[in-house]
Order: sequence, then structure tokens, then C-alpha cells
Amino acid sequence: MLTKEIKISDFTYPLPEERIAKFPLKQRDHSKLLVYQKGEVSETVFSNLPDYIPADSLMVFNNTKVIMARLHFRKATGALIEVFLLEPVEPLDYQLMFQARGCCEWCCLVGNLKKWKEEKLVHEVNVNGNTVTVTAQKMGTLRTGIRVRLEWDDTQVVFADILDAMGELPIPPYLNRASQESDKVTYQTVYSKIKGSVAAPTAGLHFTDEVLGRLKDKGVCMEEVTLHVGAGTFRPVKSERIEGHDMHSERFVVNRSTIAQLMEYEGRVVAVGTTSVRTLESLYYIGCHLLRGEVEENTPLQVAQWEPYEETEGADSREITVREALGAIVDYLDRHQLSQLHAATQIIIAPGYQYHIVNRLVTNFHQPQSTLLLLVSAFVHGDWRCIYDYALSHDFRFLSYGDSSILIP
Repeated sequence: MLTKEIKISDFTYPLPEERIAKFPLKQRDHSKLLVYQKGEVSETVFSNLPDYIPADSLMVFNNTKVIMARLHFRKATGALIEVFLLEPVEPLDYQLMFQARGCCEWCCLVGNLKKWKEEKLVHEVNVNGNTVTVTAQKMGTLRTGIRVRLEWDDTQVVFADILDAMGELPIPPYLNRASQESDKVTYQTVYSKIKGSVAAPTAGLHFTDEVLGRLKDKGVCMEEVTLHVGAGTFRPVKSERIEGHDMHSERFVVNRSTIAQLMEYEGRVVAVGTTSVRTLESLYYIGCHLLRGEVEENTPLQVAQWEPYEETEGADSREITVREALGAIVDYLDRHQLSQLHAATQIIIAPGYQYHIVNRLVTNFHQPQSTLLLLVSAFVHGDWRCIYDYALSHDFRFLSYGDSSILIP
């Protein structure tokens, strides 16, 4: 069957509400770890993960940090309007956005949108002991949300301060609870650094400094990438066949030195989380674009949703190796005197996909009929049911705050 013709109903399983972990364990690395190794399934605890990572491996982590993306405004009528920040519009760059003074614009989801007409919404917030007035104004409709302009009356205050003062952490909707103060710590990885995500790369939530230390002592090489996770990660597949599902686009950043390490460790790459997978596998296709001369100067580097499944025509249709693809990116960065690759990906990884870079995967247990479950199925060559049947019958906890797995196909 062609990948586009896959029925999402074939990727469902019973997930009782009580199996969804509402809160994390007190000790991150005490969570259960399912071990899938060449068709055999067993279990241990996450603190033993280093036992399943060969010493000559390269582990790749997503160092994104979840932002306080939920902003609440109340109209004079009493109606509550929620402005959920999805991605920056002006400034477009995340780092510039969080340093913006006085105003900025975001693509947002808006809760109670029908109650918000054309008026400005106003919210007073305390920032470092001073009262700052923040306003929100609709500026139009974008492909993935509402364009909202945010302004505040103290230009000495940067937007990062506004978020910290009035924002709420956007824990996943399927937790069916309000966020708590503890989530500000537990819903971030211990290695989170770069602000921008509206959802955590949850496979990383199990890692502790002790586990990272054991991996380092073992000689495992560790690198980081940055992919800011969008709300689209929770968007269910509503079409009968996945051909009808429009994947969200996410921007990512990879250091030149990390790409060079990927070339050095080819065949021994362990991805921590599906966001790291999407980033790493997208590198291959970015490299293919460059090798085929498909990139014009000053145009964004990006991977389209169905690109991996399209036949390439012409003289350059031969299979490009991973080393060639990554080498093309390094050459591109060197030509432009860049230390980082900035790109975007809309890639969908589903059965029929051929993995190019990732050899082992650390990941949590995902929702039924989700694109993340499709990704896992592709990685284990369709053997996802035995993994999930085992997890369901052995009291594993599911989704963001749930248990983890190491997949070795």
C-alpha cells in the first residue's frame, strides 16, 4: 500500500483515561522503560537506559524550552479570551522576539474568539514591581491561526518578561487539568535552553543529570538540536487516509559541528524523541536539495510533507548517501560562513518511510491515530502493536508524563 493511502483507523488502540499520566513521577528517571530489541520486548527502569546505548553512539537531544504561551484577557463584559501563542510573526526570529520591546506580533489560537470583536483587550501585569499595561489586537487571519499584535507601555520591559509575568504554561489538553506551579519545572527537560516551544519534547523529561552523567562516563557522544514544538503536535488526524492530513511546519536549528558529528557517527545515531527524529531525518532531504541544485540564494531551506515519498526524476535520481547529503550541508554552511543551519520541516514519517540517519529511538507512548504513532510504526517496521500491547498489559503510563521506551529495530 502507498503511504498516502494508509488508513488512520488502522493505528488505533484502547487507551483508558486512567492510563494517561496526569502528573510525572517524583523522580524523573524512576519511570518504566520498555525495551524493544529486534522484535523482543522487555522492561526495566529509565535509570538503566545507558545499558542500552553503545559506547560508540551519538545521542541527539532537542534543547527547546517551553514558553508560557497561554495569555488570558478579560473583556469589560467579563468574557474570558485566551490568546495561545503559536509562532512569532514580527519579529520572525525567536531570539529577537523574546527581546522585543514595546510590541510584537504572533500567530495565535484564540479561545472564545466569537466574543472578541474588534476592540483591544487589556491586561495589567506586575513586572519586576512595576505595573505594565498589555494590550492585544486582532490583525487578521493567517493559515494556521489569528494574527495578534501585543503592545505594552513600558519599553524597558522585553517580551520574555511579559510572558513570565502573565503567561501560563501550556500543558497538553489531554491531561484535563489546570497547570500547576510544579509543571514549570516538571514540564521542562533538565537540558532545555532555547525558548520557543508550546509543548515539551516529552521523551527528554525522563533524563536526569545522573543519567546524562552515566552516558558521558560511558563515552557516549551527546549533541543538541533545536526544534520548537508547535501545537500541531496534538492535532489529531481527522481524514480517513493520511493523504488528507496537513502536517504542521516547524523550524529547527542545527549546529555545523553537530552535522559533522553525524557524519562521523553514521549508523550509530540515537534520537531522543520524535522532534529530534524529524529534525535529523529532515537534514537528509535538505542535503539532497543542495546536491541537486534545488536551492536558490536567499530562499528558505525546507522539507515538504510528502517529499520522502516522491520519485525523483532525471539524471540525479540515484540514491544519495547520508554522507553526501550531510556533506552538502557542511559545504553550504562553509560557503556562507555560517555556524548553524536554520531550516523548516513539514515532513510526515509514516510506514513506507526509509530512515536515513536515526538508528535507535527513545520515545514515550503516543496517542491513538496520531502522526507520532505512524512515525514509531515506520521505525519498527510495522511492529508497533506488540509494543503497545505489552505496555497496556504491563501497567505502563501513557503520553507526556508517562513512561518511556527504547526502540532498537
